Amino acid sequence: MHTLLQSIRQAGRRGLALLLSAALTVFLTTQFAAPAAATGVFEMPETAPEGHILDQSDLLSRLTEGQINSQLNDLAAKQQQNVTFVTMRRLDYGETIDTFTQQLFERWYPDAAAQANQTLLVIDTLTNNTSIVQGEQAQAAMSPEIATSVAQETVLVPLKYGNRYNQAFLDASDRISTVLSGGEDPGAPEVKEVITTDRNFATPEETKESNAMTWVVVLLVLSTAIPMATYYFYQYMGNR
Repeated sequence: MHTLLQSIRQAGRRGLALLLSAALTVFLTTQFAAPAAATGVFEMPETAPEGHILDQSDLLSRLTEGQINSQLNDLAAKQQQNVTFVTMRRLDYGETIDTFTQQLFERWYPDAAAQANQTLLVIDTLTNNTSIVQGEQAQAAMSPEIATSVAQETVLVPLKYGNRYNQAFLDASDRISTVLSGGEDPGAPEVKEVITTDRNFATPEETKESNAMTWVVVLLVLSTAIPMATYYFYQYMGNR
């Protein structure tokens, strides 16, 4: 009987250790996942994409990419103006979105002739910082002031209302195409006033943090309660 109780006790301890180890592994994996790798200009393709979009952040739907490519292909055919959109996840330490975009522009279009009719718009989706660079002929067709407004307002306003990246780039494509085709600038989107009120519900981030703390408490309680219950059970069985 004593040998049987020892075997049960050892099996219970091994099972408890495996359970706690597995739970702790899942918790640490979900709570402390490694961030996306930083991107420098030399991690980008050596040449510009064949289409008009390089979506390294995987944010845009196929429908959105198809609509934008169709619109910008038509612009290139009729006006000889080429526009490229780039999304990327995270800049290298010490890099700014402006220096990154300028370096990428020069990497893809290395001389004045290649740069002349090019417009390059880049967004870092970790911070939602944007930058735009144009060649000489592109600037003549769309002023730097309008280009800056496209990057800082047309793209960013939809992101203020729920990270609507598809809408942001569709709007940017529409505005750029209109201006580079000689049309009147439709201007930046209207910024809607958001009325903030006291809320009585948790945000997803708060819920996630609360759930994580609950798991920690549960694991600590189990790690204490189960060995104690097991000990008293064996004591009871041994005295019978």
